[in-house]
Amino acid sequence: MKLVWCPETASQAFIAGVSALSDSEHGPAGSAGVAELVSAMVGGWNAQLVVEAPEVSAPDSATMSLALAAAAGRTGGRYAHVLPDKDADGAMAELEGVDFLVVDARRRDAAAVLAAARPGPRGMVVVRHGDGRRPGTKALEASMAAGTRVVRSVYLPVDKGVEVLHVGVGKGPSLQFRRHRSASSRWIRHVDHKTGEEHLFRRP
Repeated sequence: MKLVWCPETASQAFIAGVSALSDSEHGPAGSAGVAELVSAMVGGWNAQLVVEAPEVSAPDSATMSLALAAAAGRTGGRYAHVLPDKDADGAMAELEGVDFLVVDARRRDAAAVLAAARPGPRGMVVVRHGDGRRPGTKALEASMAAGTRVVRSVYLPVDKGVEVLHVGVGKGPSLQFRRHRSASSRWIRHVDHKTGEEHLFRRP
């Protein structure tokens, strides 16, 4: 099994996210562009367990949470909120089979949350937002637990930047292999500079 994109449910979740934000009594602060984009991703991948690790002190935190909860409701999935004052390992241990993980890079324990994530049987989509590429921040794929198979990595220039990883299940190549000389002799890494996507190809 693997995550399969569905444009129809992506549109439905996007509309649900936009509606949730427009119906909010308090009018969420910050740009809604990232939240609306991510809500469409939740629907497109038909995520059944959506986990968010927000930085609650950020002015746009409520925006993302509202959109994600609405999108998860549209897919019939579950939305879980990991608060900063909780132990990341303990909180994530209770959330087996994550389909979609959203982490705010401004959160102090963001790397710990990423490392503790447990993908579902179809794999997992990981989104990091909030200026994750600022100096001193660990690369997203390097923040994942040892042995995690990263099959795709995309950077989207939306707001302060959105990083997206696709985590695969089972055996196969990983973008992380490029760090090892033994793997680099067998795999070719290609970056599409127009889309920001990274792909790994096996040498013939």
